[in-house]
Amino acid sequence: MNANKLWSADFIKICLSSFFLFFAFYTLATALSVYVTNGLGGSDTQAGLSMTVFVIASVLLRPFAGQLMTRYGERKIVIISLLLFLLFSIAYLGVFGYAMLLLVRFFHGGTFAIATTSTNTTAIGIIPEHRKGEGISYFSLFMSLAMVIGPFVGLTITTHGGFTAMFALCAVCALISFLLGASTKGQSSIAKAKQPIIRTKSKLHWRDLVERKAVPIAISGFVVAFAYSGLVTFMSVYAHEQAIDQYASYFFVCFGIMIVLPRPIVGKLLDRVGEHVIVYPSIAIFAIGMLLLSQASSPVLLLVSGAVIGLGYGALLPCFQTIAILAAPAHRRGLATATFYLLFDLGYGIGSYTLGSLASSYGYSAMYVLCAIIIALSSVIYFTLHHKRKRMMATSDDNAYSSS
Repeated sequence: MNANKLWSADFIKICLSSFFLFFAFYTLATALSVYVTNGLGGSDTQAGLSMTVFVIASVLLRPFAGQLMTRYGERKIVIISLLLFLLFSIAYLGVFGYAMLLLVRFFHGGTFAIATTSTNTTAIGIIPEHRKGEGISYFSLFMSLAMVIGPFVGLTITTHGGFTAMFALCAVCALISFLLGASTKGQSSIAKAKQPIIRTKSKLHWRDLVERKAVPIAISGFVVAFAYSGLVTFMSVYAHEQAIDQYASYFFVCFGIMIVLPRPIVGKLLDRVGEHVIVYPSIAIFAIGMLLLSQASSPVLLLVSGAVIGLGYGALLPCFQTIAILAAPAHRRGLATATFYLLFDLGYGIGSYTLGSLASSYGYSAMYVLCAIIIALSSVIYFTLHHKRKRMMATSDDNAYSSS
């Protein structure tokens, strides 16, 4: 096999597996609140709790994903986690009450966390070393496509076909994801690094659950996710408040298009010119988009803000993810992925609650101004925890080389 080839059969299969996995997630995430309020007769608070339970399970179990892959191998964890995700996707068809829904959501969230981490790690192992930035950018593009298509399909099917049809579609997507993931035979990061799979029963240490070298960039990801949660959670409510709610779906179309279109260019730039050239402009564009959204009283400004936010966020996320992965040794890249998404999930969960409380007191416009400020602040955190530190390490290496 050509070591420089990116679009191998295994890479295509794991990308498609990830697409259908996230498609099922976003379809459910969008339509489930309607199911809770209309199908089960629950309140808006109960609808929100159904998402919170999912995130809690994801946060609790994601740190163990890297450890499980290290102990038992990436491919085995991919197969088991995707199979469990499929089984809990089918379980929605048998839900008969709110308490049972929360139970299914909890286990679904846990399997989703492990499945996304393991498929991500498998993809990283398949991508040629000198094309990591480009490969990760393409891989995350499939997740972005699911984020664009999933909500639209979920709401459309719920409206015209009912909740049973929506749950059945998610189960079919989970099945396709499992079949594609199980048939992927990519070489693991552990094998590439010539590291043995650890099967000892030694006492569990925090270093077995968290990759320390990925924490600095993961903190930047936490801040970005905190602000991003305000967009996903409250966008439709804000558009309704501004009396332009009929354009909210088009906002996400513009958002999605600008995530997808520049992604191939971003990946190649990341490999060729480095992360700093992309990160700082992306943060600025993302913050400007949030400021535009805070003032969006017309359809045109709403759609423009969606495109600008999509451009900034769409370039920033794969950059942060690539930095986290390359910061770790090859045999610990599964842990690095888990660490990054652990803090990202925490930022998203904490942000949804905190920004919702702020919006209830000061309004959504003020909330989005704060989001813009928080995003701008992430550049300072990025510089302090990653850029400055990397520059100091490079200077130290140069001095050591000169003295020798």
